[in-house]
Amino acid sequence: MSGTSADGVDVAVVRAEGAGHDMSACCLLHHHRPYDAGLRRVVHRMREEGRAASLVELAELAREISLVYAAAVNEALLMARLECRQIACVAAHGQTLMHRPPLTMQVLDPFVLAAESGCTVVSDFRRADCAAGGQGAPLVPLADYILFRHPRRTRLAVNIGGIANITFLPAGGGIDRVMAFDTGPGNCISDWLMRRFEPDGPGYDVGGRRAARGRVLEDVLHRMLAAPYFAQPPPKSTDGPAMIELFERAAAVVRDAQADDLLATACCATALALADAVHRFLPARPDEVIISGGGTRNRTMMANVRGSLADMPIITTDELGIYGPSREAVAFALLGLATLDGRTGNVPSATGARRAVVLGTITPRP
Repeated sequence: MSGTSADGVDVAVVRAEGAGHDMSACCLLHHHRPYDAGLRRVVHRMREEGRAASLVELAELAREISLVYAAAVNEALLMARLECRQIACVAAHGQTLMHRPPLTMQVLDPFVLAAESGCTVVSDFRRADCAAGGQGAPLVPLADYILFRHPRRTRLAVNIGGIANITFLPAGGGIDRVMAFDTGPGNCISDWLMRRFEPDGPGYDVGGRRAARGRVLEDVLHRMLAAPYFAQPPPKSTDGPAMIELFERAAAVVRDAQADDLLATACCATALALADAVHRFLPARPDEVIISGGGTRNRTMMANVRGSLADMPIITTDELGIYGPSREAVAFALLGLATLDGRTGNVPSATGARRAVVLGTITPRP
């Protein structure tokens, strides 16, 4: 998995048993391989500036990203002491360049990945759902249902990556009762601000330290959260550039805004959009919130989230046996297995698709 933050590739080595909704899974190993600075800049430039790219540039980008994926997979297999013949498939999401349903583009060359890893590859997960009238996102609800549903507790799975998304899992409910959607920004605005103010820095606010020094710009916050997306009922999905544009437009009313204040405001926007979605759209109060994603490492953002959801117990996926940074990679592993089994992988109640469909395309091992 390489998310909208475009910081690199997360690999989860997953052991699964069973099939369909009765699958069980555990993550044996998690490995992260970062993109180099040049590749990150290219991806962010294409995504955030909407810069036109030539066919040659797109082909070169697909090959470079595929080689990073392959290196990450091969490193993970070596660390896990596994050979490619022992792997059912590599489920590879690809790097999102644009997501405006029904249009979506994830760049990856599955044939390069298969050739370099020696594994069967399942890729291109979103477009089958879009073709069926869905948003093509979020796609993690199948895995959330498999991994986190509970017979007596209503749970809310929250992932704060570049975008924040939630999966509502009613106690004892079937998958047709699952609700999931993007609530708004996750880390995308904070990361964008860090790239702007510290172009040679790490690309994110380490631990949320700079945000902790800032004060929330209330006018900017309210202007951004007044955008129609946040009041739009689900199913719905969004993308980082769209959220960054909303924030940039709202912040234009403040002259000479300090970086730390903008970072504090971005963290607050993520938390308030999440809390508003929970209180506005969910049919019942969750008994517990299960949270994961890069946002959990931003202490300022997490303090805002905990404050906004103060009446709800919050736990991490780590406490349920799924290491937080591996959650999305684990989810796509389960989607890949569903594809190999010929089983549907989308959740129409989450994406808005007209029907459940088999997701992804299969590239055989060489």
